[in-house]
Amino acid sequence: MASEKIKHRKMSKAEFIRRMIFILIGVSLEAVALEIFLVPNGIIDGGITGISIMLSHITGLALGLFLFLLNLPFMILGYKHMGKTFTITSLGAIVVLSLLTVLFTEVPAFTQDPLLAAVFGGIFLGIGIGLVIRNGGTSDGTEIVAVLFNKSIPFSVGETVMFFNIFILGCAGFVFGWNHAMYSLIAYFIAFKMIDITVEGLESSKSVWIISDKHTEIGDTLNDRLGRGVTYLNGEGAYSGDDKQVIFTVVTRLEEAKLKNIVNEIDPSAFLAIGDIHDVKGGNFKKRNIH
Repeated sequence: MASEKIKHRKMSKAEFIRRMIFILIGVSLEAVALEIFLVPNGIIDGGITGISIMLSHITGLALGLFLFLLNLPFMILGYKHMGKTFTITSLGAIVVLSLLTVLFTEVPAFTQDPLLAAVFGGIFLGIGIGLVIRNGGTSDGTEIVAVLFNKSIPFSVGETVMFFNIFILGCAGFVFGWNHAMYSLIAYFIAFKMIDITVEGLESSKSVWIISDKHTEIGDTLNDRLGRGVTYLNGEGAYSGDDKQVIFTVVTRLEEAKLKNIVNEIDPSAFLAIGDIHDVKGGNFKKRNIH
């Protein structure tokens, strides 16, 4: 008998409103970063936003006009390839961002120091973009282009976006001067890191894999001293053919050093692998109290 097709769960109205509120906060922070820190100091962002800033500078037309017009074709592509909900949230973000940049044009720059503008503009911009991405949208069509071309070019989405942005930031040198291009690179790097922090959270998690003959002792100690649950997985050595017990657990970044010490105390020869993970949900990940 053919398996019954799983129906896609429609997003509730409350969830949609919650997402749009955070997206509104995100694009507001982006508009502040652009019009009050970056643009008045001749500093640009990457992607379509960076192109829009340069065109606005050259033509004297409003930044918001270019933000909307240049992103619109990519929103159409997004609707065809990335879904209705993504397109609606992204289009809403771009429309609001375009309007806010127009409203904030008359607001005086917060600082005339280009380094301070690059640092704080990058912080506000990164947090804003991160909030939009975390809630299922985008305020720049660059990522859509990268996803669409990913199948036909030998580069990952991240590499495509990086190459595109390096080209744009290089063009900024001819438009605003090379000092401003270097400040733009600082702002871009800070924004990039702030996007990661906003999307993934400040307290990043670590997945831990341990193979040891003393797996029970290690597992019990991690449970008692860290308050973390562990899972035992059955494994087999490819060379020896011996049965192995693999310990799997998830800890926070701050608990990583203590976990290493525990494993080293019990079995210095244990195999230990630790990796970054972006999101943890369900199960019993939440740390229990240690009595």
